Amino acid sequence: MVSGLGGGSGPAPGVTSASGTAVGPPKSVTAGGPVLRLDQSEPVTRAMPARTVALTFDDGPDPRWTPQVLDVLRRHHVHATFFVVGARVNEHPELVRRILAEGHEIGSHTFTHADLAAVPAWRRDLELSLTRKAVAAATGREVTLLRPPFSSVPSALDGPEYDALRAAAGDGHVAVLADHDTRDWQRPGVDAIVKAATPARGGGAVVLMHDGGGDRAQTIAALDRLLPDLTRRGYRFTTVSAGIGAPASMLPASAGSRLSGTALRWTQAGAGWVADGMNLLLGIALVLGVARLAVQVVCAQRHVRRVRRRTGHRPEVRAPVSVIVPAYNEAANIAATVRSLVASAYPALEVIVVDDGSTDGTADIVERLRLRGVRVIRQDNAGKPAALNTGIRAARAELLVLVDGDTVFQSDTVYRLVQGFADRSVGAISGNTKVANRRRLLGRWQHLEYVIGFNLDRRMYDVLECMPTIPGAIGAFRREVLMAVGGVPGDTLAEDTDLTMAVLRAGWRVVYEEAAIAWTEAPSTLRQLWRQRYRWCYGTMQAMWKHRHALRESGAGGKLGRRGLPYLTVFQILLPLTAPAVDVFALYGLLFLPWSTLALAWFGLLLLQAATAGYALRLDRERLGPLWALPLQQVVYRQLMYLVVIQSAVTAVIGNRLRWHRMVRTGEAAALATAGRTG
Repeated sequence: MVSGLGGGSGPAPGVTSASGTAVGPPKSVTAGGPVLRLDQSEPVTRAMPARTVALTFDDGPDPRWTPQVLDVLRRHHVHATFFVVGARVNEHPELVRRILAEGHEIGSHTFTHADLAAVPAWRRDLELSLTRKAVAAATGREVTLLRPPFSSVPSALDGPEYDALRAAAGDGHVAVLADHDTRDWQRPGVDAIVKAATPARGGGAVVLMHDGGGDRAQTIAALDRLLPDLTRRGYRFTTVSAGIGAPASMLPASAGSRLSGTALRWTQAGAGWVADGMNLLLGIALVLGVARLAVQVVCAQRHVRRVRRRTGHRPEVRAPVSVIVPAYNEAANIAATVRSLVASAYPALEVIVVDDGSTDGTADIVERLRLRGVRVIRQDNAGKPAALNTGIRAARAELLVLVDGDTVFQSDTVYRLVQGFADRSVGAISGNTKVANRRRLLGRWQHLEYVIGFNLDRRMYDVLECMPTIPGAIGAFRREVLMAVGGVPGDTLAEDTDLTMAVLRAGWRVVYEEAAIAWTEAPSTLRQLWRQRYRWCYGTMQAMWKHRHALRESGAGGKLGRRGLPYLTVFQILLPLTAPAVDVFALYGLLFLPWSTLALAWFGLLLLQAATAGYALRLDRERLGPLWALPLQQVVYRQLMYLVVIQSAVTAVIGNRLRWHRMVRTGEAAALATAGRTG
């Protein structure tokens, strides 16, 4: 502690209002000297004697400018006081040791150059404590002098700044402001800096300059001129403590402080490496995100033009169609599903419901409907792929539509879905899946995901001819194609993706029909959503590995290998794995960055996402109302999807076998779709 600044104990009072709230520093402080001791019953100030100048330098140590400042001071045999930033002390401890070895004094300028009057009390205490530890580790000494960032002369002190200094005094700090603020950080010119640093009429002064935080060439030039000029005029230069006649301000640090400081330095170095990695990941995530958006938009526009061109220019398909509905405990939705299929405006249609060992009477419900053209096949529980293959073998038509048991078709869905088969090169067609139960927040989030992600991607895949997935809710296939690839595979958890990739590798085109709409029931709880997406993600990884040899193939399989698989790898796996860097950066920003900067970045990204969402909704002829849920989706839903990818990747790496999780159906989707609730 710097002594010689008065005695006594207890808090130092400021000017108070009638209610006892501090409203500003007392006049004795604002009109007093720049060295303030505020841990006494009354504030005590000190100033430099006549013709005594204490040069002080803020914002260092800087590897470029601090050595040059020290060289100038040594050449002129002058000592000064350096107020160092703790984080920079950890980065350049050798400079701090040089400062001390050459007879200069060191004070604290906080750990991250934080405005002590604007940060909460815990952050203020942490800033000062960490700086003390950093200096202790570098020099074996503990600082007591403190210059708060963004401070100037005593007369400029306001209430919050004074309160922050009083709180710091309670931890043993002596505040040092300035008599002359050269504002050299503005680089006003060498002459202006020299003039601002020169005391008037032979007085003494604490002069504020900088050895870090930017280009300090003018400061060094001004210093080289100022020192000989003032020396010739009879001024002497000293440190702050020596100038006021106080003992040395730097006390020997305890072994605990030195050890803590060393641990802090290594922690900061490690955090720096992590931060660099996070910044790299953040940059990658942003670049990939923007690139993906650009590709999606360009391909979506091409897809729209392609659809317009082919409308009315291809022969009509009216060949018989068999619709296969695998069902396991689908009592909540099966009646609505079958009724919607029978009501299809398609001339030659049969519906085959394969009951895969249901225990809730699913098959009985269908049989009681007594609908013409509907057949029910019962089998022991063997899984969805087996049920689909049973239906495929029993189907009479050459065109097959595979439908989930919780899906409701519109009257024109089957007709629109199969029209693409007019092109003999098309082996399979994906329909447009929509979330029916979107009244609640979770449903709205999934609705946005389906429209923005899934359907924008399918338009892009169609244009690039590398469609990796036909959804189980709505897909059409030629029988010969299914026979050629061995039916629906059962060795992955994403049988729809596995099957689609097999079709592509067999040389067939897979296209997207946006007008063929199927309404499906999305998970209604976070637990169900997690299970569904975990299965999807892990199953997709399985399918990608199974079909990895497509990378070396030609034709449609080669397009899957060179386009589809890399896209899935980058945007469905790697991008979600790097995306948490955005959230880490956001958390860091909440603690250490100006909120205005963070808010600007967040709203900028949100605006980009909203524009993408609006475009996708417009393409799908959906209302823009659900966009209000987009900000909340970024806070909760997005993180959940990232965690799903992370867990799936871990499962794939360690080789665990993920079992099938069946979603509990409520029947809400069927009720909503049947009632025509599509908004």
